[in-house]
Amino acid sequence: MPILSNLVLAVSVAGSALAAFPSVVHYPPLNSTLDDLTFAINGTGAPGIFNSSVTPDAEYGTYNWCNMPHVRTKEYKTVDLSYKLEYVELIHRHHKRTPYASNIFPNGAENILWNCDGEGPLTYGKNSTGPGSDVIPIQWNAFTSPSNPFTTIQGFNGSNCQFPQISADGIADSWTHGFDLASVYKDQLGFLPKELDPSRMHYRVTNNVITSQVAGGLIKAMYPDLTDYQVLIQSSSFDSLEPAFSCSGANAVNAQYQAANTTWAQHLQLAAPVYDKLDAVSGIPRNDTGGWHVSFDHYYDNLSAKQCHGFPLPCNVNNTDVCVDQELANTVYRLGNWEYAYNFRLAQNSTLYSATHYGAWILELKAHLEGKVAGTNQDIYRHNIAHDGSVAPLMGALQIANGYWPGMGTEVVFELYSKSGSYFVRVLIGGQPMQTSTPMGTLDLVDYNTFHAYLESLVGTNGTELFNFCNGH
Repeated sequence: MPILSNLVLAVSVAGSALAAFPSVVHYPPLNSTLDDLTFAINGTGAPGIFNSSVTPDAEYGTYNWCNMPHVRTKEYKTVDLSYKLEYVELIHRHHKRTPYASNIFPNGAENILWNCDGEGPLTYGKNSTGPGSDVIPIQWNAFTSPSNPFTTIQGFNGSNCQFPQISADGIADSWTHGFDLASVYKDQLGFLPKELDPSRMHYRVTNNVITSQVAGGLIKAMYPDLTDYQVLIQSSSFDSLEPAFSCSGANAVNAQYQAANTTWAQHLQLAAPVYDKLDAVSGIPRNDTGGWHVSFDHYYDNLSAKQCHGFPLPCNVNNTDVCVDQELANTVYRLGNWEYAYNFRLAQNSTLYSATHYGAWILELKAHLEGKVAGTNQDIYRHNIAHDGSVAPLMGALQIANGYWPGMGTEVVFELYSKSGSYFVRVLIGGQPMQTSTPMGTLDLVDYNTFHAYLESLVGTNGTELFNFCNGH
């Protein structure tokens, strides 16, 4: 049984914080094995696919960490012809990549060599006209020098990758994602124009270059005749998409339900034997300062990136008999999914945290929908390429029925329809209407006014409430 009874006892938020958002109501998720800490530690099997981007058609919709399901023609459900599609905004996590440098075993403890030869990333500038307008793409090729005594600290073992970067397989997944979206919204529905219209269509990335790498493949697949394109990006100081803006109020909420004597602390204690086995392979001490033991994020990324790209699971570089076996990796995957479920759906104040942590982007979405209904927004399509740390709080704020760690390519689509002077919202995740625990239920042609009121309950009306909450006013 899920340990929801323990989670309900999560610490309360300070009265002033709740006063800023009196309408944020937490609706517990439905029962799921992903929410069950006992199963996460003592269960068996992986919570989905972790070794391939390919999901058989008969199983499409299954959780595939390497390449999550998205809108495509085979599964897309068209609405009644009496409804007119007015606007689409979607956000998705980037596609599969190398691990982050911080998630590679340190001090030369990696026994897996990543090879990114010919895969980029590309980085260069050019003038719009005149000299410098015709330049060659410059590709990075990472290298290590035997004369540099600090090389082994990062544990790269001579790899020529930039950590992180979208892999060649991830670029292929990005292209397929774009092709599938175009097949639905451009070809099947005739909603998007045959040629990209920059006055009504916008693609946006974060300051992390991996989102731009995904954009290159995805946009090219949607509009093959394009030779270049300018994506939107906000300053790294206040980017709402990543998110990068500062919100001490949200951080305080999260810290409270991750504190000592909470279910979060309990799960780390119960998982000590799992850490013992992992540390025996990586050589990382239990008292490390790199964050390997405050959650399973580092180990999860290290192992899943290997398996998604067909690499074997790691062994100790000094004792090849000490290895991570598949069941140990599966336990890490179960625990990682439980951690995301706890942080963004299970803990009593997780909805408040999700809404305020990602509130600036939700305010932008709300404004885009308001503008379409009012007739002041002429856009038809907005496409946001982001991260798991973007999609997870959005799922939490919408109170998806069951929380999980958003895998590579996880996609949330907002469709705005009109009918007889009224407006309706459909929200798709994995290509299907999102089931929530809220009174709205499944977000399938929900009355716009109802959906708008829900968004306002999360983030307020014009940003003032969110800004004051974040800054303790």
